Amino acid sequence: MSQTKPKAEERRRFQRFHFEGTVKLYSDKAMWESKLDDISLKGVLIEHPPGWNGKVGSSFRMDLRINNSVIISMGVVAAHIMPHRIGFQWQKIDLDSFAELKRLVELNLGDPEILNRELSALG
Repeated sequence: MSQTKPKAEERRRFQRFHFEGTVKLYSDKAMWESKLDDISLKGVLIEHPPGWNGKVGSSFRMDLRINNSVIISMGVVAAHIMPHRIGFQWQKIDLDSFAELKRLVELNLGDPEILNRELSALG
């Protein structure tokens, strides 16, 4: 009997949503600008910024500007690096930024039950 691995979408506990947006990523020595690919309650995927040479596990501060108005700031850690994209996981996020993030996810999920399940999984 062979078992197949579940697809990434099936393993994923947090729904991802594509948004038009810009990213500023800060280390203690540099700043990079990039484009947002997608966002979830747990992380963000961005285009690989020119000149960025971070490693998995490296911590950064990130500012997202979505739809030219919503600004979300948080501390992130690089979770996975691909040739053209980098996935980050939230580490620290202030209350106002989390409220903005939650609202964006809530509007895109369209189902309060799924939102509550995702919020519970954050704990």
